[in-house]
Amino acid sequence: MRFTAVIGQLLLAASLALGFTLPAQAQITAGKEYLLVKPPQPTDSGNKVEVMEFFWYGCPHCANLQPFLEGWLKRKPADVEFKHVPAVFQDSWVPLTRAYYTIEAMGLTDKLHQELFNAIHKQKASLRDADAIINWAVAKGADRKKFTDTYNSFGINGRLQRSIDLTRKFDIPGTPALVIDGKYVTAPSMVLKGDRVIDYDRFFQVVDALIAEARKSKGK
Repeated sequence: MRFTAVIGQLLLAASLALGFTLPAQAQITAGKEYLLVKPPQPTDSGNKVEVMEFFWYGCPHCANLQPFLEGWLKRKPADVEFKHVPAVFQDSWVPLTRAYYTIEAMGLTDKLHQELFNAIHKQKASLRDADAIINWAVAKGADRKKFTDTYNSFGINGRLQRSIDLTRKFDIPGTPALVIDGKYVTAPSMVLKGDRVIDYDRFFQVVDALIAEARKSKGK
């Protein structure tokens, strides 16, 4: 959603003419299948390669990515640390960002993360404010007081601000987008086959290639 091309950044990245080889595939090139983060940002994953998914529950493209992402997570390399980061581009995105961090803080990610996507995109539930989100979570079995207190807590405020900061720091052009080890940004909309059809298999080949490149820089 809102995947806006940043022309200057694309031209700069393309001018570097970087390409990584994919087994039995064409090369991937900066400015085409991925963008360079300038300057590269530090990660907090130690010796592991950090992969962050920037998403928003209200984004239909994020919902479409989910089954392919889940498949990739089952086979991701052991030295990769994956993190969900709910992006924040405008104030209207804040309630669902709080919802993700509340679900995560309460240990309900496995139970409710996909369910929240389903509620919005399959059941067409309107979950754009705190009351609607809390009522939905309670209907799914969450304790009302605990969910409400967590949703409005100082800790969630801090995580929300971090999401705002990360969205800006990485100059995320839209959702969904993946940031590889603080150095590369790629997105399904950058890997198309035909007319506006996303090639998810190729997308995760691009992700794997960028992980391999990041691994080299760690001396692995």
